[in-house]
Order: sequence, then C-alpha cells, then structure tokens
Amino acid sequence: MKKFFLLTVLIFLSIASAPRKITWVAIGDSITYLNDHKDETGNRVTKGYMTLITEKHPQIEYINQGHNGWTSINIADKIESLELVKADVYTVFLGTNDWWQGKTLGSIDDYENNAGTGTVYGAFRIINNKLKSLNKKAKIILITPMQRGDFVYINSAKNNAYGSYRKKNKQDLEEFVNAIVEIGKLEKFPVVDLYHDSGITLDNMVNFKRLKDPQTGTYINYGYPAYTAVPFDPEKDEYPYPVEAINMTYDGLHPSDKGYEVIAGMVEKAWKGLN
Repeated sequence: MKKFFLLTVLIFLSIASAPRKITWVAIGDSITYLNDHKDETGNRVTKGYMTLITEKHPQIEYINQGHNGWTSINIADKIESLELVKADVYTVFLGTNDWWQGKTLGSIDDYENNAGTGTVYGAFRIINNKLKSLNKKAKIILITPMQRGDFVYINSAKNNAYGSYRKKNKQDLEEFVNAIVEIGKLEKFPVVDLYHDSGITLDNMVNFKRLKDPQTGTYINYGYPAYTAVPFDPEKDEYPYPVEAINMTYDGLHPSDKGYEVIAGMVEKAWKGLN
C-alpha cells in the first residue's frame, strides 16, 4: 500500500511538473506557408520560423495558417471560413502582399472605427477582433514585413516583382510597416519589426543577382543597388539566383534558413515568458 501511494505521488508530481502545452496559430502569407511546403522553395529551405521555435520549445504546437499570396484584406474577408481555433498565442505576419498588390493603406481611424476591409488598417481590426473573440486572454504578436529585394519565383521566373526600393501604387512598403507598428502600440501588442530591426536589408537579401550585361550579353553577378538598373527577361534569361546567391533570402523575397533563423529569434524574444 505504501509503495502504491509513493508511486501515485511520483506520477502526480511528474504530471504537475510537465510543461503546459501551448497552442500557437501562425497567420500569414507565403513566408509562413513555406514553413511546411519546403518543396516549393526548390528545397532551398530546411526549417521555417515555426519549426525552429517549436524544436527549441517542444511544449508549443503550431497551426500553420499561412496562405500564398494573400493580403491582410484577403484574411479579413475570409476570416470566418479559415477555421481558426482557440489558441494561447497568435502571430499575424502580413502586409508585404498588401503593398505589392497596391491595396489602400488607410489610417488609424479606419482601425479605431472598425471601418471594414476597404483598407489595410480596417482589415487588421477585423483580424484582431476575431482573435480576441476566440480567446480574450491570448497573446497576439504582430510581425511586420521585411524589406524586399527583386523577387523571382524559383519555379516560374515569369512571377517576379521589384523590391521595396521603389514605390508601388505611390506607397512605400515602410508605410505598411509603420501602420502595423502603430496598431501594435494602440493595442499594446508586441510587434516584431523585421523591416527596421532584423538586419535583413536590401544589401544582404542576396549576395548578387546574375544578369546579362546589356552591352555584351555576358552574365555578371550584380549586387544591390547595381542590379536594379539591369533588365531581366524571364523568357530568355537564366534564373538570376543560383545557390551561391543565397543570403538572407533565396529568391530576393522569401527567407533562407539564415533569414528564418533571424525571424525565429525575434519572435521568440517578443514571446514573453517563453524562456
């Protein structure tokens, strides 16, 4: 009987000391989506930011709500059909596609007045309201877009986009970043500001972009900003980012292993109480 009692106490203490499971829903675009679709990176990515964090902290279970090419407005419009679940932590990593697709940014008034999905500010209010309704005690962490180099999709070079060194629809990517920071301050949410604080910049997105010299037709490895002045023809030119071009990204936009490690570290730091 005494042995049985001691065994029961030991089992109870073991259960009591086990770390509590934490459910994490990561909402985002392709940068989040690719965590679990590494084949779509040409297998250039080994581990995304969610995998890196959960390997280090096995008590965390993540749910990938990354959607290729989606904007915050897409997420807000479809918020009720995404099958979002109650979680302990939500991260919202959106904005880069809003910029590239020329979505209207709006103002903090759109957020405060819950003005709807006509603007990015309004879309973020809908998203955040939904997360609060699922769990009012949940931690919500906002993640800003990174800076962007010239993107060329590894599986189809016709899918390409210039970097954040130029405006799109008369808007700078940094304006979208600052909007997310502003929303975070208003809501008192932690913000992971990848644009300003990650050290991932236009200079180190890639080591170079391999392009044809317009005068000679010879391929040259151009760094930033030189590559911005050299044309790229997706129909005729070689893919401009061979493996040796990989630095913080593998295609000018999406993080490499090195880039994902930076993102994971910054999210982990903002996730108070994790360590």
